[in-house]
Amino acid sequence: MKSLLVFTYFWICIILLSSGCGSGDSAEKLGALEAFAEMVQAGVKPIALSHPMSTQEADALWPEAEIIAEKYGIAIYREPDLIYSCLFDHSSLGDQEVFIMYSGQNLGAYLAYKERVKSLDRIENPAEVEQISRSFGRLLGYPTWRINDLLASQSDFRDLEDFGVQGHELIWFYRDLPAAKRFYLETLGLKLVEETEEVVKFQIAGDSYLVLKDVKVSPYSGDENKSVALALLTDNLEDWYTHVQEKGVEIKYTLKQNPEGAHDGFVAVDPEGYLLEFETFLQHPENEKLMPRLRAQNPQETAMGGNLNFYSSVTWLYYNDMLPMQNWVEETLGLELVVDQGWAKVYALSDQSYLGLVDGLRGMNQFSESKLVEFGVLLEEPKGWEQYLKKKAVDSARVEGTFQDLGGYLFRF
Repeated sequence: MKSLLVFTYFWICIILLSSGCGSGDSAEKLGALEAFAEMVQAGVKPIALSHPMSTQEADALWPEAEIIAEKYGIAIYREPDLIYSCLFDHSSLGDQEVFIMYSGQNLGAYLAYKERVKSLDRIENPAEVEQISRSFGRLLGYPTWRINDLLASQSDFRDLEDFGVQGHELIWFYRDLPAAKRFYLETLGLKLVEETEEVVKFQIAGDSYLVLKDVKVSPYSGDENKSVALALLTDNLEDWYTHVQEKGVEIKYTLKQNPEGAHDGFVAVDPEGYLLEFETFLQHPENEKLMPRLRAQNPQETAMGGNLNFYSSVTWLYYNDMLPMQNWVEETLGLELVVDQGWAKVYALSDQSYLGLVDGLRGMNQFSESKLVEFGVLLEEPKGWEQYLKKKAVDSARVEGTFQDLGGYLFRF
């Protein structure tokens, strides 16, 4: 899905730029400028850049460009020295200049970023240059995934996708591992894919897995707060609700259904207190990016038979401060936001696995400094990702093969 969005966005830009300023007559070039002016007027882009052009060409187009800007009620600025960033190839710019179309005070923001970059030693301060480049990208109206792709094409920036995401393991710890195994095997009917005396691994759906570990051979006491919930996505809520009630499973929140809402569901509790949210996402403006992804997945049957199946999962983690974590997930991990509930965000990790961030003051769990959960990401090249994090001096890097996020959750690769 992400690659398709990148491809579509790339060709829109190519068509606009090639018809607007690379070649052809003045009418084509002014037509492209008008298209960008309309985007600025609509608020799609705080600023927009024309294609680079020679001074002679800029002289010829400037009067008409001013008329276009006036027509759309925006402003235009002639820039002979475009800001240095990690978004574009500056080696091909030469002495060419661009027109900047903008609204409000956005030109001032651009010029401030430009001065900050000029004052830096770009070799000695690559991280700061990257952050300014991100700010410039947001000023151009690019979504984070697009900024990530541009950074990757012009710098050493990489994200999880570059190291081959293959799936997700949610890791939970139990005092009575045999009882937990029986619950997930015999009560929920998940597929058992791996087992030792200390570890039991179940497949939820496709590349989404639940791993149960014996707490006695872990660094945890077992008394830590759970601070996690697992959403099991299904289109058969009523059947599951009847089934878990018949099995005597503890229900924390009863079944809630609202045809006009964004999702329906109920919450059950496993043998040692982990929360299981049986959930169906509905066609709703909030879920417009998520629904096509979910529809592309075939439900995976459980051993319970009938309509008792799952097709994806969401791991909900809880935070005191959401914004820094959102930035970390989008800019360091490179995950795409697919659902924005305001106080909860859902990111696509793999085909059938999603990461959910929740405000710890509003969710059904709370933030806790210590927690009895680990978040596993299956990668084709985990060593490459580890080396990249060390090279970038990511503050959250801790132990070989793992790091802690900004809320203290341990991520394993």
